Amino acid sequence: MKSVIFIALAFITLGSCSRTGNTVPDEIIDPVVVNGFADLSLSNWKVTLPVDANNDGSPDEYAAAQIQNGGYRNIPAIKPFMYDDTSDQSLVFYAYPSTSTSNSDYSRTELREMMNPTSTKTNWTLSKGGTIQGKLKVVSTTPDTSSSGNSFHRVIVMQIHGIISQADMTKYGFSSNAAPPLLKMFWIDGRLKAYKKTLVTNSTAGMDLYSSSSAIWTDISYDFGKVGYDPFEIKIVASTGKLEVTVNGNNTHVFQDVSLAKWPFENYFKAGNYLITTDPAAKSTVKYYKLNVTH
Repeated sequence: MKSVIFIALAFITLGSCSRTGNTVPDEIIDPVVVNGFADLSLSNWKVTLPVDANNDGSPDEYAAAQIQNGGYRNIPAIKPFMYDDTSDQSLVFYAYPSTSTSNSDYSRTELREMMNPTSTKTNWTLSKGGTIQGKLKVVSTTPDTSSSGNSFHRVIVMQIHGIISQADMTKYGFSSNAAPPLLKMFWIDGRLKAYKKTLVTNSTAGMDLYSSSSAIWTDISYDFGKVGYDPFEIKIVASTGKLEVTVNGNNTHVFQDVSLAKWPFENYFKAGNYLITTDPAAKSTVKYYKLNVTH
């Protein structure tokens, strides 16, 4: 009889600790099962989809207020592209080539960090720093039949993207805040590779730094090795003049160079499924189990 009472009390205690409403800190995004769904806080993210259902010429986007607290589950337009897999408590991102943003040829189902949930104008500098951690896996991607040399289409699963700050927009009279991605985490034929922007010429300075041209900024890369279709973990720590990337807790590479010291842009994190192809038959699926950002 005592054991029955103990079990009942345990269920009551667990029930009283369930995380609801706005009581969940933005930084805590561990996959806890609530009513059969993975509990991921999306209160500081918006999502971009690979389609233009409203015919406004741009990919459809849904704000943090619409997708947080499980709101995405109630929006039919999101369901084909971002949905829960209750069998393993993951959030699934599905993408295929359709509509892309103005500065890209490729489509994505991808989360964009929103430090201010209602404005993309609030972002962070390397001097402020930030950390993103995620547990994820690539479920599938289609064969690449082009002459790229890859067996399967590539997928970017995590990014640090640059953006010209509002202060610099005003100061220099820029008409666009577009900037290159600082760091891209690529899944390529089962291997995880980091591509970081670096200056073509280290002496570049002044207004030339604000260019997105490949004549100014190019990529250097680091291969973290095979992850295949298994779950893996990424941790990226950004700070002044330094990016520290760790995969699966013990495989670490540090980028630290003059290019990072001169990086003139603000930044924001991205996570999800960014499919790098325009092949109309292509598709890819990525799952996230954990996602955590701190500043």
